[in-house]
Amino acid sequence: MFNGFRERTIDTGDASIVLRHGGDGPPVLLLHGHPRTSATWHRVAPLLVARGFSVVCPDLRGYGRSRGPDDPGPDHAAHSKRAMADDLVTVMGELGYNRFFLAGHDRGSYVALRLTLDHPDLVTGVALLDCIPISEHLSRITAEFATRWYHWFFFAQPDVPERVINADPARWYHGDPGTMGVENHQEWLTAIRKPEVVRAMLEDYRAGLTIDRRHEEEDRASGNRLRCPTLALWSLGDDLQDLYGDPLLIWRDWADDVRGHGIDSGHHMAEEAPEELATALADFYRTIPSR
Repeated sequence: MFNGFRERTIDTGDASIVLRHGGDGPPVLLLHGHPRTSATWHRVAPLLVARGFSVVCPDLRGYGRSRGPDDPGPDHAAHSKRAMADDLVTVMGELGYNRFFLAGHDRGSYVALRLTLDHPDLVTGVALLDCIPISEHLSRITAEFATRWYHWFFFAQPDVPERVINADPARWYHGDPGTMGVENHQEWLTAIRKPEVVRAMLEDYRAGLTIDRRHEEEDRASGNRLRCPTLALWSLGDDLQDLYGDPLLIWRDWADDVRGHGIDSGHHMAEEAPEELATALADFYRTIPSR
């Protein structure tokens, strides 16, 4: 995987972030979702490099080989999207990038949203994949949502989900090396077998229902919006559109300039539809004037 890419570890203060980076051109930061690692981008990243971009793929704090605080604390702030976003501001600064394109998938999309809202001067354009804001999900809870997305509320419980998942992580998460790619699957499998990684991934969800939700509600109350061009993409084989209709209608309450469409894929679009995704991202970024 990632031929021609370099690996690096960057200390951000209370976290240690492992990343891959390669290419030559305008920088693109790619953020993975749960329960993946940066290896989920192994098919997309080279395609973006071939299209003339530099690409940075980190493991989010606590995921994969990155590490956060040993004690996450009772308020879950150590695994909040703001803490994760601040890691990435440090990472991109250390790599010499003071402005960059951004894309996040699944949980990584919430980090991308927070980074763009908190640091609008850094993000030239943002792509948000398979998501609407956490607070929008929670304000629309139905029995159907609670049934399909029950894991949000299960993961938020103290201690029990760790015991359940750690009993057999591979069976819980159902990774398929044929779909994921053998090396990506092996990296993912190594990560999820570590209890500290499982705990950190669960803390991500606990933060989502508490401190992250409050941060989003504060944004809405203050009128803080996405000012840069915004691309929303969603997997047609997943259930976001089934639950909410056109996701763009929701994102227009958060972004000044939003466009997007569905991708013919299951949930993990970077692994299942890399060509279509890379084309959508590259075409979007090329529409944005450089500053």
